[in-house]
Amino acid sequence: MTADTPHPSVGSRATDRPGDVSPFALGLLLRRAHWRVAGAMTEALRPLGIELRHFAVLLVLVDRGPTVQRDLGPATGSDKAGVMRVVDDLERMGLAVRRPVPGDRRVRVVEITPRGLELFDAAHVAARPPAERLVAGLEAAEREQLTELLTRFAHPPEDG
Repeated sequence: MTADTPHPSVGSRATDRPGDVSPFALGLLLRRAHWRVAGAMTEALRPLGIELRHFAVLLVLVDRGPTVQRDLGPATGSDKAGVMRVVDDLERMGLAVRRPVPGDRRVRVVEITPRGLELFDAAHVAARPPAERLVAGLEAAEREQLTELLTRFAHPPEDG
């Protein structure tokens, strides 16, 4: 902008406080909600000896079954090096194994172990109380609505 160009009206500046009408409000509120949930889930997982990044990979492995390691990055929002460190950790803990893919010795598939499945199930049990505390201020119908709206937001219908 130059000195001769009028400055457009800003309206309100972005915050994540209730009532913010800026175009950034939704993202800021989702970020704050994520931090709150991630903190609670981190605490739930700590006694089990894993972190959210470990659980994210286990979640993909339970959902998809054995998965090529390079596909875990996009599925978990991690980069290649981050996924490698997580899979290394999971292998050391006996929660997952890497197996070669027949016909391509450079590619490895990652598979959850029986011990990994036990821990995955234990994580759900451990997460239930903090998850219930997170939504304690909402009525049952509001909890369902929040879940339904976030699901639609996170998984929009395909274009076309």
